[in-house]
Amino acid sequence: MTTVEIKSGYALDVIGETRLIDIANVFSDEVTFLGAHVVPPEYAHDRGAYVDLVRGPMLDACAPKSKWADVFCDRGAFDVDESRAILSSARAAGLGLRVHGNQLGETGGVALAVEMDAASVDHCTHLSDEDIDRLAASATVATILPGADFSTRAPYSSARRLRDRGAVVALATDCNPGTSYVTSMAFVIAIAVRDMQMGFDDALWSATRGGAIALRRDDIGHLGVGARADVVILDAPRAVHLAYRPGASIVRQVIVPPGGWAPTGFFSRGDGRISDV
Repeated sequence: MTTVEIKSGYALDVIGETRLIDIANVFSDEVTFLGAHVVPPEYAHDRGAYVDLVRGPMLDACAPKSKWADVFCDRGAFDVDESRAILSSARAAGLGLRVHGNQLGETGGVALAVEMDAASVDHCTHLSDEDIDRLAASATVATILPGADFSTRAPYSSARRLRDRGAVVALATDCNPGTSYVTSMAFVIAIAVRDMQMGFDDALWSATRGGAIALRRDDIGHLGVGARADVVILDAPRAVHLAYRPGASIVRQVIVPPGGWAPTGFFSRGDGRISDV
C-alpha cells in the first residue's frame, strides 16, 4: 500500500474538522472532508442546523484543504435529502464526491451516489439487484470494506455479485477507531477471497487498480507506462500468498519514487531506491 485516502469526521465541529484535515494533509493528497459522518448529540433535536453547519462554515473552512467530500447516507446518520443537500454544496465548492452507503440497510445511499456521480460508495453491505445494476451502469465504484463487516459481525458485502454483474469493485481497510481498526490489506484480501467468494486475481485487482479507480486516478494501482513506480515486493513465491497466509507479514521491500508516501512500517528513502522494511 503506497497510496491512502484519509477522511475527517471524528470532531464534528468547525475547529476540530479543520484540524483533522490539516493532519491528513501531512500524509496524503487524497483528503476527504467527512463532516457529515453523524449528527452530534447537541444537534439531535435540530438536525437541520447541523446540516447547515456542514454545508456552510465547516465546508468553507475545510474545502480549500480537501480534495473530496463524503457523507454517511444511512440509518442513524443522514437521510437521502440531507445527504444530497450536503453533497450539492460540496460539489459547488469544487470537491469531488464520495458516499458512505448501504452499510446498515438498503437506505438509498447507493442510488444517491450514482445520481450524484460520486467516485465511490463505501460499504455496500446491503444491496438490491437494482442497486447493483445502477453501479454497473455508472462510473461509481463499489468500495467494499471487509474489515468493517468482520469487526461488527455484519453480513459480508456482495463482492462476487457486484463483479459478476459488471460493477467496478475496490477493496479497502476502512481503518478507523470505531468499527474497523484494521491496517492490513492482506487481511482484507484474505476475507474477500474466503468469505466474499472473490477469486484471488479479482481481489488483488480490486485492492490495487480498483482502489485507484475509486480515486479517479490512472497513475497508481498498476504498473505500466506513465504510472508511478510504486512497487511492493513480497517475500513469497506468488502473490496469492497474500490470501493464503492471513496474519503473516510477507512484505519484503517497497519502492516509492521521490515525492511518494509509504505507510508506517514501510521505510521509504524518498529517492526512488529500494528500501528494506
